[in-house]
Amino acid sequence: MPTVPAKSRSPALPPRLLAAIRAEQQASERLIGQVQLAVVLTFGLLWAIAPSPPSPAPSPVPWALAGYLLVTLTRLAWTQRRRLPDWAAYLSIVADFALLYGLIWSFHVQYMQPPAFSLKAPTLLYAFIFVVLRVLRVELRFVIAAGAVAVAGWAALVGLAIGGNLHDAAITRDYVHYLTANAVLLGGEFDKLATLLTVTLILALAVARGQRLLVRATVESNAAMQLSRFLPMAVAVRIAAATERPPTGDGELAPATILFLDLEGFTTLAEALPPPQLIALLNEVFEAVVAPIERHGGVVDQFIGDAVMATFNLPQPHADHAAAAVAAALDIQTLMATHRFGTGVRLAARIGINTGIVVGGLVGAGERLAYTVYGDAVNLAARLEPLNKDYGTRVLLSEATRLAAGEARFAWRAVGEVRVRGRSVATPLYTVDAPASPDEPA
Repeated sequence: MPTVPAKSRSPALPPRLLAAIRAEQQASERLIGQVQLAVVLTFGLLWAIAPSPPSPAPSPVPWALAGYLLVTLTRLAWTQRRRLPDWAAYLSIVADFALLYGLIWSFHVQYMQPPAFSLKAPTLLYAFIFVVLRVLRVELRFVIAAGAVAVAGWAALVGLAIGGNLHDAAITRDYVHYLTANAVLLGGEFDKLATLLTVTLILALAVARGQRLLVRATVESNAAMQLSRFLPMAVAVRIAAATERPPTGDGELAPATILFLDLEGFTTLAEALPPPQLIALLNEVFEAVVAPIERHGGVVDQFIGDAVMATFNLPQPHADHAAAAVAAALDIQTLMATHRFGTGVRLAARIGINTGIVVGGLVGAGERLAYTVYGDAVNLAARLEPLNKDYGTRVLLSEATRLAAGEARFAWRAVGEVRVRGRSVATPLYTVDAPASPDEPA
């Protein structure tokens, strides 16, 4: 199985992060197999359509391509079903270059020429493709292994070409003679080896940096996912990407729609249920009511006992936040009317909604922080929710929300006005029973 670089194998990385990094590397192995398949199919197509000069010996190209196709398909099938062990990854590198260099070496046999003839084949350029392929794995050792096999393999071919013609003056220093005869120009072969080695080193440096970025990206992504269990995702992403400790004094001022939901009669129900069953039921209800909120672009700010506070347009922007909150409330009421929870328990929910300017930010003490919103608009939404009992409604909202959502988009019904404690003017109250048209905001 691929391993992460030494620097990433630190106690700070828990097993789940190491598993995530290995999963990324395994996905890269599948991508390498797919690219290899594309390469061999391209080679085959080019060989099939290119005219072949007459030769007394049979062409080794189709045999080499067939062998490489078999290796590629085997490797691809392996990576699709299970993880590719290290030895198989190394063996794949050796197979790549063995087939490539074997094909190049066979040219002098096919065309009945001295071994030096094979060294002039432009097919060597494909060696760079096989080295670059290992960059997709984003693991330094495989790039270095591919470069080492490429250099060692070509050096072996040069040695064979020289060793087979020591008495026939195979080595030359004359460039013209090199181009026009079957001779070996050591300087030219050195240039090829030096180029392969240089490309490998450059890629190795790039991959070393890529490894660090992969580990860092995995850590930050996991941090955001873990934080999102306790904070809104939009806030969790900001914190995970922050270079400094998140400030607790800064606040974001914006218009928003606040939704408060409370379960009716849940306190009485809680007295009759054992604690484990109660927690399971509450989690089931929360999961059910949160889904419509998030589907309409809202963010759950906090759970308070058996109540839920959600915000629309802060911290996650939503241009049509008031209508989205009303639509979410209607979906929740439909859900509560049709769904049974736990062992068949039917529950009801009261919802209060208000729109206005609020301030959102991190609050807390020491290392214990939480994201929430504050303001008069929040207080009014919280006080509207229990007033549903007085008006016999399930959803109660302010005139500010009705105006912001659009007077023609929902079937509004005025239920009166109330002077809420702490406010000097009466607040007109409305309820909504169903969308006025199928054009419900998303």
